[in-house]
Amino acid sequence: MVIKTDLCTFSEWRIYPGHGRKFVAKDGRLFIFLNQKSRSLAARKIKAQEIQWTVAWRRLNKKIKTDEGAKKRRIRNLKVQRAIVGISLEEIRRKRKEDDKTRKAQAEQAAREIKERKQKQIDLSKAQKRGQAPTGPKQQKGDAKAQNKQAAKATKAKNTI
Repeated sequence: MVIKTDLCTFSEWRIYPGHGRKFVAKDGRLFIFLNQKSRSLAARKIKAQEIQWTVAWRRLNKKIKTDEGAKKRRIRNLKVQRAIVGISLEEIRRKRKEDDKTRKAQAEQAAREIKERKQKQIDLSKAQKRGQAPTGPKQQKGDAKAQNKQAAKATKAKNTI
């Protein structure tokens, strides 16, 4: 025969049939107390964890083994990768897969290109100071302007004749 037992709200001890007292608070909560001692301590709002003979104190001070299987399992948040403005998701994944050697090689290549550009600028400025005609795209733009001026003068001369 199975006997239905309740647990004391304060001490968490078993309350067998015919024992204990039920108390309904104004807000409708039901409290079941084993004896007058636990009822009076709860009425004085004393924490059960501070009283040594309660199960709560024994659990807090590790006198009782608690079931580890009863622990709540946390749902782990999955990390979702999203594309950043200007970089697609494939590029982000590709960069993560790159090893240090390729990254260093790319950085060195970029540094070499920057040095070459600076050297070209220095060479152009030195050539201009010497009075030599610089070689490169700037000379072509200047030539185009000069040719346009000459063509305009020629058309004026034809029109006036």
